[in-house]
Amino acid sequence: MERIIEEIREDLSRRIAVAADRLADRTLAEDPAYAALLGRAELRERIHHALRQAVEGLLRSSRGLPVELADARAVGTLRAEQGLPLTSLLRTYRRGGRLLWQSLTEAVTAHDRAALPRLLPGAAALWDVLDQMTDAMTESYRRTEAAHADRDRERRAALLDVLLDGTDGPSSSAAEAAEAAAAQLGLPGRGRFTVIVLAADASGIPLAPVAPAAPAGGPGAASAPRVLWRIRADGEVGLVELGHHPLESVRELLAPLGARAGVGPVVEAPAELARARRLAALALRTAPGSEGPRTALLDERLPAALVAAHAELAGRLRQVVLGPVLALPAEDRRTLLTTLGTWLACRGSTTDAAQRLYCHRNTVSNRLRRLEQLTGRSLSDPRQVVELALAHSAVLQRVEAEPASRRAAPDPRAARTPGGTARRSPRRPA
Repeated sequence: MERIIEEIREDLSRRIAVAADRLADRTLAEDPAYAALLGRAELRERIHHALRQAVEGLLRSSRGLPVELADARAVGTLRAEQGLPLTSLLRTYRRGGRLLWQSLTEAVTAHDRAALPRLLPGAAALWDVLDQMTDAMTESYRRTEAAHADRDRERRAALLDVLLDGTDGPSSSAAEAAEAAAAQLGLPGRGRFTVIVLAADASGIPLAPVAPAAPAGGPGAASAPRVLWRIRADGEVGLVELGHHPLESVRELLAPLGARAGVGPVVEAPAELARARRLAALALRTAPGSEGPRTALLDERLPAALVAAHAELAGRLRQVVLGPVLALPAEDRRTLLTTLGTWLACRGSTTDAAQRLYCHRNTVSNRLRRLEQLTGRSLSDPRQVVELALAHSAVLQRVEAEPASRRAAPDPRAARTPGGTARRSPRRPA
């Protein structure tokens, strides 16, 4: 193989130069990505160099030497950094390999047709050299692309942190930093935004699809709200660009996940997103841990959020308002708290509460009367009902916050109602 190439070297060099011209012209005519990136002279020179490298690799292989792959790796890195699609690069390499083999066979035929059979064993060697060059180029391309993707993810995460955590300094500079971060993430300077906080126990749950940004009035304008997710050690946080969608659409977005989530209020400026995140985390603390609605919108759970925001006062509220009830034996305590929660969920309707609890209306009335005697609060006094409702919410939040191992085993004969309270089986007498 080495002797044949030496015999035709001058003619082969001329034919390779012609092949490089042809391939450069075809590539620029058929591939817009190359046409946007390189001029003809530079592309032609790159192709010519690669074809010569392949010939040198064939000679080294015939001598038992390794193929030099540094140039192929450099090309892969360069094209990845320039953003040229890998498919475009591979297509040009494959076409170059075919043209090189054609140039070899034509040069040998012109030199000595009888020597052509001696060239055929070199076909496998040439394709092996081309494969090595292509593999080295592809590996370098993908490694560079992955490094760029990692940097892009880190940059995106840092920009989201600026928005979700806020920045130190004067309010004007903080607002400017938030607006700059939003612009780099493709978010408008003014709009309708909110923040989602998923519970830490939602890790491993596939995140909701992220809707790409769409031009106003464009094909994607009516799609779901766009969500930018930030994964944190204490759970995932989502920045939602609502656009024209109502806040309630976030609940529909999160429903397939089945995860506990808190949703903050709607804000209009990027600088307000840090506050929205803090309020979303507060809303999450009011979301039921097991049964009931899994997504808590802050504006729908303001009383419970008020309790959750002040742990020390919540503890005092539990003790002052419901202390005598909490001191009862477990079964009695559970019965009275269940009845109170159900009555509150039924908006003070004893009849509806009795239906939910599968007991007689008089039974509910008797339990509520006993609760009034124990607490010294009257369910006919709106202010005292507020106290009881907030204290009940504080009890539920403490139960949800306890580790599962410390919680009392649930009664297998009870189910949960939408109000977060137990509902007894009709087989069990009240």
